[in-house]
Amino acid sequence: MPSPFPLPAHFKKEEKVLQEAGCTSWPLIAALSDQQLDQLSRRGGALERQLRKLRGQAQLVVELDLEPYQAALLLYAGIASSRGLAQSSPQQLITQLGRLERSLTGMAPARVQPSDVRAWISRAQQHLSRSMK
Repeated sequence: MPSPFPLPAHFKKEEKVLQEAGCTSWPLIAALSDQQLDQLSRRGGALERQLRKLRGQAQLVVELDLEPYQAALLLYAGIASSRGLAQSSPQQLITQLGRLERSLTGMAPARVQPSDVRAWISRAQQHLSRSMK
């Protein structure tokens, strides 16, 4: 699994705090509790809101074997968990992600394909069914 670092520029304080705490992989970030996020946010100017976003991204990366950019797109599209993704409508999510990608990249070719979205939803549904057993 690739390293989460370097993070985008708007996460620099959070990156520093995570590295100082030894959270240097997606699985370690995904496993952080709310209490740990609160404690980390009290160090070095890191924002708890930003740390929560990173944890959500990490959980999607780890649980569903997504690329970090894919997990980030889902978060910005309002999908913050495997459960939320499992309950998504493929067509609605494809439309939503397409709009989001176009707003971020202009008219560059879409990186997320409909087959990707359907596969992610399927993996999320499988993850949920395994975790409920």
